[in-house]
Amino acid sequence: MVRRSAGLLMFRRRGAEIEVLLVHPGGPFWRKKDLGAWSIPKGEYGEGEDAQAAARREFQEETGIAVTGELTPLGEIRQAGGKLVTAWAMEGDCAPAEMHSNFFEMEWPPKSGKKQKFPEVDRAEWFSLEEAAKRILKGQAEFLERLRDRGSR
Repeated sequence: MVRRSAGLLMFRRRGAEIEVLLVHPGGPFWRKKDLGAWSIPKGEYGEGEDAQAAARREFQEETGIAVTGELTPLGEIRQAGGKLVTAWAMEGDCAPAEMHSNFFEMEWPPKSGKKQKFPEVDRAEWFSLEEAAKRILKGQAEFLERLRDRGSR
């Protein structure tokens, strides 16, 4: 069974330049990783669930921002691990410092028997398309190109 995720790529215009909002995954495995570690806000969804509705839900869970309005399809990408990611672009603006993420629980340190809670996303930031291409997970970089190609209409 193919795992599927859906997400939203928020963008804003700064003069002639386009900036995109990326999120950094929370938890101990990602703490010291930066380049190639950021993502669009996204998450898995189940069979029979509407992908666009899942993308809106996941964006809200990871940023605390409810999404309304029109979305522009960016298509689907198969990541190296086989997961299919479907994304939409949306023009908007927000203050990353005011965002808040939901939490997940895991055993940490490993084999300690202790459970700890971590934010699903530990921070968000606006990046130019050029900088975002350095920061985003390799398997999602195509979404940046598709946004650029569409002229962020």
